[in-house]
Amino acid sequence: MTEHARQIIAIGGEERHDFLQGLVTNEVPTTPGTLVYSAILTPQGKYLADFFMFERDGALMLDVAEPLAQGLAQRLTMYRLRRKITIDGIDLPVHRGTGPAPDGAMADPRHTAMGWRGYGDGFTSDDTDWTALRCTHCIPESDIELVPNDSYILESGFERLNGVDFRKGCYVGQEVTARMKHKTELKKGLATVEVTGEAPVGTAITADGKPAGTLFSQAGGLGIAYLRFDRARGVMQADQATLTLPD
Repeated sequence: MTEHARQIIAIGGEERHDFLQGLVTNEVPTTPGTLVYSAILTPQGKYLADFFMFERDGALMLDVAEPLAQGLAQRLTMYRLRRKITIDGIDLPVHRGTGPAPDGAMADPRHTAMGWRGYGDGFTSDDTDWTALRCTHCIPESDIELVPNDSYILESGFERLNGVDFRKGCYVGQEVTARMKHKTELKKGLATVEVTGEAPVGTAITADGKPAGTLFSQAGGLGIAYLRFDRARGVMQADQATLTLPD
């Protein structure tokens, strides 16, 4: 399964920053030229959608995976109430690459290896194998490793990916996220695994005959797996594929 096409949602109006600041996991950018990675959660702290945020032309732009765009817009509309904001899908091409960043492009905030993102017609995407790059650096993809109404962002690596700010004010799902950060040790989460063979995305993983997780994206002999850390040892099985954790 490859990465999804992208959709841009524009949030306009004088209250746009305060509105979004109270909903999402990261600080909302207030000046152009800054790209921020963030997510919106359920009140129970489960992932709903992740996106990049940037300010342009008097609006906050949200760069979100196309399969999640409608649900995100509906969720934002539900929270809008009487706020003086607008929420619209707009036609703004999304480009990305790993070579030298063109003028006007912004660095992907998740990891330096993920290169740059550019918005508009003045950019050209390169032929980077994004799945292979994600597997190498354990960077989850929307609606693949990141499962709406199921994933938790800390198990998905959002702290490492600069997608959550523990110093900001309240947001939806903050209490659960903060408790996972400060009061528990994560027993499950995403990890890069070495893969011999192939298995469909979503294949169950076993270790010594016991359930040990789920295998997702795969490329170049590596994959991203959601693992039970207490069982993810030695050689694991996912359908016809065998998995091990890197040394």
